[in-house]
Amino acid sequence: MNTILVQVCLLGHLLLAWTEPIPASEFGMDGDFFIGGLFDIHQVSHSLSQDRPETITCSSQPLILSSYRRFQMMRFSVEEINNSTNLLPGVTLGYKIFDHCSDIQNFPGIFNLISVNGFIQPWNESLKNTSKMIAVVGTYTSTATLGFAPLFMTDLIPLISYGASSSVFSKKQHFPSFLRTIHPNKDVIKVVLTILEEFNWRWVSFLHVDDDYGRDGRDLFIKSIEETHICLAYTKGLDTFTNYTKTFQLMESLRVNVTIVFAAEWTAEALIKAAIKHNFTNKVWIAVDAWTLHKKLPKENEIRKIGTIVGIAEPIKAIPGFSDFIYSFKAQYQQNQQKEVKLCNQICNCTNVTAEDIINADPSFSFSVYSAVYAIAHALHTVLQCGDGKCNSNASVHPHMILKELRRSNFSLLNQRVQFDENGDPMYGSYSIVFWNQNGDVEEVGFYSFPPSFQFFINKSKIKWHENGEVPVSICSQECSEGYAKEQRETHKCCFSCAICQRGTYINSTVNPYSCISCKETEWSEAGSTSCNQRLVEYMPFSKGGAVVIILGALIFVGLTATISVLFVHNYMSPVVKSAGGPMCFLILACLSLSSLSVFFHFDKPTLASCVLRYFPFLLFFTICIACFLVHSFQIVYVFKIATKYPILLNWWMRYHGQWLVIIVIFVVQASLLISGYYSAPPKTANISLPESKTITLCCDQNVQAMSGSLILFSALSCICFIFSYMQNDLPKNYNEAKSITFCLLLLVIIWIMYATTHLLYHTYYTSALSAVAVLSSLYSFLFWYFLPKCYIIIFQPQKNTQQYFLSLIQNYTETFSQ
Repeated sequence: MNTILVQVCLLGHLLLAWTEPIPASEFGMDGDFFIGGLFDIHQVSHSLSQDRPETITCSSQPLILSSYRRFQMMRFSVEEINNSTNLLPGVTLGYKIFDHCSDIQNFPGIFNLISVNGFIQPWNESLKNTSKMIAVVGTYTSTATLGFAPLFMTDLIPLISYGASSSVFSKKQHFPSFLRTIHPNKDVIKVVLTILEEFNWRWVSFLHVDDDYGRDGRDLFIKSIEETHICLAYTKGLDTFTNYTKTFQLMESLRVNVTIVFAAEWTAEALIKAAIKHNFTNKVWIAVDAWTLHKKLPKENEIRKIGTIVGIAEPIKAIPGFSDFIYSFKAQYQQNQQKEVKLCNQICNCTNVTAEDIINADPSFSFSVYSAVYAIAHALHTVLQCGDGKCNSNASVHPHMILKELRRSNFSLLNQRVQFDENGDPMYGSYSIVFWNQNGDVEEVGFYSFPPSFQFFINKSKIKWHENGEVPVSICSQECSEGYAKEQRETHKCCFSCAICQRGTYINSTVNPYSCISCKETEWSEAGSTSCNQRLVEYMPFSKGGAVVIILGALIFVGLTATISVLFVHNYMSPVVKSAGGPMCFLILACLSLSSLSVFFHFDKPTLASCVLRYFPFLLFFTICIACFLVHSFQIVYVFKIATKYPILLNWWMRYHGQWLVIIVIFVVQASLLISGYYSAPPKTANISLPESKTITLCCDQNVQAMSGSLILFSALSCICFIFSYMQNDLPKNYNEAKSITFCLLLLVIIWIMYATTHLLYHTYYTSALSAVAVLSSLYSFLFWYFLPKCYIIIFQPQKNTQQYFLSLIQNYTETFSQ
């Protein structure tokens, strides 16, 4: 007998009509309606290498006691329903169960092997139409279910799995008649993530069985952690050929302290035993529901040295009557085992298994089997229109009718409401959070309830951690201190270095822990800041002490110019006043006074008007002052040095009042340049703030390019004036203006160079005050070094302010010059 016959036998008994009585067997029982069952009572423990199809005797493979317990749970559930008079009165359920011991030797390629000349007839059409099988319970693994599930989907035969949790089965377009009483992988992953976040474990590895179930769990986990702080350091698919030595070495090199094991119980058992053997110690292992309630592993020698095992599991529900059923069954089995009929290669070969072994085996998924059978029974109850102690025996029953009612399931079972969602997944249940304690027992330490009544709780004090008893840490890099930004150094977001945020920036770790954010112009921050502070707005108000002093200086200046003007009016006909420029002195003094108006617009909050008037009066009227000094210097030089050579020019100059004509032209040109410059690019109010500054300085943004014409004119006049004043160095003393004008011009240059340097190096609210000081200093320099010496002669040396004195100086100069 070969493998083909085994698979055909399995498929045939599930899908064909059973017209003959089922022989007495642990795997089959007759009834009005049949439920198919698929359980991996035995498991192929090694890879099969065959050169031709041949039979697999499942009973020759290792017995999986937990699966055998679930197998007995289905038998118990059917018997309990048959003994009840409420659910299916007058109707008996039968079952046909198969030992599905190999995932890989299922149905792929079988039809090709058994085809003859390209034709195959797996069953008789007439038998198919009279089948009494209404649903199938099974199987345990996702891989096996994927292999044969499509065969049931074609005819919408309900397939209710108690262990296949892969996400693919939620796709109803591919598996329309599939339902399950076990939560899908996505729900298991939710619980795992909740545990990781609860203990702040961010650097984890994920070991999974290398099949559809494990790979689906891995993919779901990777997708689920995308928007979290959790990183997957290492993942590995486990099979019979896994090199555990290399696996543990890699995990050790990555400093991974938390490992999620998403595998069936036999795969997890091999992994844990390998960890003990290779001395892979002091780690946290997170077990999923497939192996959390393993009975033997917690009592394995030296298992404590590998660390702490925390897991999630279905809550253990005591099912009344199950223990009595097992005791009764074993007693009857021992009496009749010699008479047991071997049916289609289905035999347990479990003589040595006692009732206690079955009862105390891993209870995982027992309630899932129990609820699956009851869901089918409730659906049949509705289809048969059962009620008042009887059912409608004439009602037509087909698998698709059972499927329709299964989808509507809503009944209570052991205080648990059983319902399915639109994907055929359970809408009920919870998970227990457990810990493998020092006594080798599985101790419940918390729970996770699924919506709509979502709850999560872990009693952390019950968990006895390895080593020092504190919660283990599993991170790739220590979290950055406040004020530090993460700098990614690897592909994992959990691995990074830390860099302090510079002045003028801050870090908001909740929004973006990887970059420092620049503060706004109105804000400042120190290095390593987590927020910005508002800058203090600074400007020079009129009430400031410095402003008061400068304004007072400007008022004093105006007063001095007025006093000098009065003195010059009183001595208007004196030689000193005439040599100083005569009526031109009053124009100079008036322009100096008007220039001082600029000082008053350097204070308070800048406005467009104040920014314009800050330099407009000074540049306009001080240019007139320079023009007056230029004309006056030219006249003196011309009279003493040029007039004898060019007398005609003197006549023209005197006839047309050349000095006033030049001053007027310069005034008009300068006014035009200033007006056009300010009109084309008016100054703006601006803020000066440096990253290291805690203040914002309100200022005027002067467009130097727009003012360049007037500045060039002013500079040119100053240079020409300097040349003419220098040419007076050998004239009579009372007509020699060289020293005073030259010194005034040098002071002017020095004052504005000092201001420009200070303005470029420092940007504070004192800058506007310094500008006002520069303007006022320029005015005072001409007042002090040009007018005050003449006032001194008028007041204190009147003997030098006579016509005879000036004539004597001229005579001496003429005699000297003629020689």
